[in-house]
Amino acid sequence: MLKMFRLQENNTTVRTELLAGLTTFLTMVYIVVVNPAILSAAGLPFEQVFMATVIAAIIGTLVMALAANYPIAIAPGMGMNAYFVTEVVQQDVSYSVILGTVFLAGILFVILSLTRLRETLIIAIPPSLKYGITSGIGLFIAFLGLRMSGIIVASESTLVTMGDLTAPGTVLTIVGLFVTLGLIARRVTGALFIGMAITALLGVFTGQLEFENGITSVPPAPVFWDIDIAGVFSNGLYTVIFAFLLVTIFDTTGTMIGVAEQAGFIRKDGSLPRARAALMADATATTAGAMFGTSPSSAYIESSSGVAAGGRTGLTTVVVAGLFFISIFFSPLVGAVSSLSAITAPVLIIVGCFMMEGLAKINWQAFDEAFPAFIIILSMPLTSSIATGIAFGFISYPLLKIMSGRAKDVHWILYLFGFIFILQMIFFPGH
Repeated sequence: MLKMFRLQENNTTVRTELLAGLTTFLTMVYIVVVNPAILSAAGLPFEQVFMATVIAAIIGTLVMALAANYPIAIAPGMGMNAYFVTEVVQQDVSYSVILGTVFLAGILFVILSLTRLRETLIIAIPPSLKYGITSGIGLFIAFLGLRMSGIIVASESTLVTMGDLTAPGTVLTIVGLFVTLGLIARRVTGALFIGMAITALLGVFTGQLEFENGITSVPPAPVFWDIDIAGVFSNGLYTVIFAFLLVTIFDTTGTMIGVAEQAGFIRKDGSLPRARAALMADATATTAGAMFGTSPSSAYIESSSGVAAGGRTGLTTVVVAGLFFISIFFSPLVGAVSSLSAITAPVLIIVGCFMMEGLAKINWQAFDEAFPAFIIILSMPLTSSIATGIAFGFISYPLLKIMSGRAKDVHWILYLFGFIFILQMIFFPGH
């Protein structure tokens, strides 16, 4: 069994891989709390989302481990879960319909991963749009965290305003935020998870967190959801499918390249060995996750912590998958913690900050590059729609290039997408 991971060839040992797997798990285990907390707001039963989150993480991570032999973990992605909730609310459709869009995006994802289309799409879309999309999602989920915590509330005159900072839940959020920020500043491994644990303890001491159902239990039975594919087409949710697909492609590919470079897997010609097998991991997890009731999955940048600890093979990710499996016996604990938004809100705010890193790589001196990124970043949180932000970017980018006399610099795929988005805005406004 161990021979398949080629430990000697990758200059690593079983002990190192085990430690790396534990490190990666501790840095990303927050998702089993945060994802159910967000998706349950859309009406999905908490226990089922919890199981779907774990199942998607195990499936995707094992595919990555056994097929690609990489120390890169997969789980439902941050940002897409928040987008899932807003689409259920904004489109006034059931979560079964939105799960249908996730499922279709997953199927398309699998097909693209088997062809060169995924590589073509990644090459065709300029860096400014890619970084703009990631940064826009960062603001989107940070804004969600601020709203969940009560730091920001609705206002009739200014749309949003400062909330009551003396409210118990808001105070706990602010304390938890600064505790976690301090841990990150000190470069503590698993800072997000430890920050959540400390905030939860403070919640217990202040009477805001109670474990009425205990801490451990028999795992909830996973359920195949009645995915409404027909509802996707009857409601014209094509842009939602595209948004799920596009963001997951960029998120996963960018993360995979970053972690692979850190681990020394990238060849001199810039290619990634076993890339197709690696790209199938998130596509498979997204499709399976939709069937059990969760948002799209992607590679986790937290995997870099395991690589920093020495992880170099799929054995690292087998350990991560095993630890995710153990977590299913703690659903009452996770349920209690996720019910207190003060514990999960700081994670959303901080992860939002992490996602802004790409802004430094945008050429702000070139207006035809800067404005499309700017309009994406601005519109995503203000419209509460990732799809709308993507549409604005894909429409404005080719138009500005044409106006600046650089129409030939734009790949034909962008003109196609820009045209499709214009039609969508005209004939399917709000979708």
